[in-house]
Amino acid sequence: MTVKLYQFCISHYSEKARWALDYKGVNYKPINLLPGQHARTITQMTGADSSVPVLDHDGQIVQGSAQIVDYLDQMFPDNPLTPEDPILREQALEWEKKLDEQAGPAIRTWVYHYFLQRPKVVVPLLAAGTPFYNRILLSLAFSRVDEIMRKWMKINQKTADAAQQTLEQLVTELTDIYRQRPYLVGDRFSRADLAAAALLAPLFQPPQYPVPWPKPARIPKPVQSWLEEWRPKLEPIEALYQKHR
Repeated sequence: MTVKLYQFCISHYSEKARWALDYKGVNYKPINLLPGQHARTITQMTGADSSVPVLDHDGQIVQGSAQIVDYLDQMFPDNPLTPEDPILREQALEWEKKLDEQAGPAIRTWVYHYFLQRPKVVVPLLAAGTPFYNRILLSLAFSRVDEIMRKWMKINQKTADAAQQTLEQLVTELTDIYRQRPYLVGDRFSRADLAAAALLAPLFQPPQYPVPWPKPARIPKPVQSWLEEWRPKLEPIEALYQKHR
């Protein structure tokens, strides 16, 4: 059996897939791609869009973190991430969808808006896990990279401010729930918790994350100030991450 995960090291959606694989004890080979250059590789595999993560299981191609969780639960039923009870299953899927559609894009928009203003900081993050020369290539073409990323993900000050509000609402909601009970759905860890902790992981920067974050002094001030202020609210989510990761 050969399992490969095509990913960006920095991607929190890729972290969700990595965690699902690890949680189920599936041995896999990560294939780290460079943003931008990845498009041709991924579209040749999927015949569709170029988004990651993409799972290749002996030639069976699965694109998207939620779809990967579906596939893993089907093919590797041990340590299920989807509740069997129909009501709990629906609740878990609703939470996952909400977090995939709100938390994931919000973190990406907010963080990149500020980090793209510091090429020397963001280039190593984008190129993490790939050959060293990719840092040089990204640095040389950074103005174009910045332009493409901002256009593709609709990143600007207005969208970054809106994304920050979304994050604050979600973190507050999740923290209130986790302080009352250990899991979002039912009495065990599920894909809902996986989505919450994996997608929000960049905010509390766990040591298990494969991309070393820059030192606080190098993090853009608006981001660092927010992280310092909101760190206490992130603690229940970080505790969940450390317990199950």
